[in-house]
Amino acid sequence: MQDDYLDAFGDPEKFGKQVGGDILANKKTFLSIHAMEVATPAQLKQLIALNKGNEIAKVEKTLEIYKDTNADAWAKELKEKYYKIAMQHMEEIAVLSARKKPLTELAEYLINREH
Repeated sequence: MQDDYLDAFGDPEKFGKQVGGDILANKKTFLSIHAMEVATPAQLKQLIALNKGNEIAKVEKTLEIYKDTNADAWAKELKEKYYKIAMQHMEEIAVLSARKKPLTELAEYLINREH
């Protein structure tokens, strides 16, 4: 999920890839699927047309729809929700905290990474 978010909204200087690569490749991401699910009929029609074409402003227009449908905020909230659930499960595991630490650190890195 973080990778999909960074591909759409990440800083290309930090992310190291072109923003919107998944959009240009017409990949079905969490963001695209959610945007299509909550889009108005007009937005959905535009998303479908954008996915079929290769117009110059494809990424810009798609990202605008993602923002208009709050797909960006939804992705952040969902990411946090799953992270909290994972950390709760981690706490419940009957293993020494020291042994959980590397996995917890990895989860924190993945959830907060910018590249």
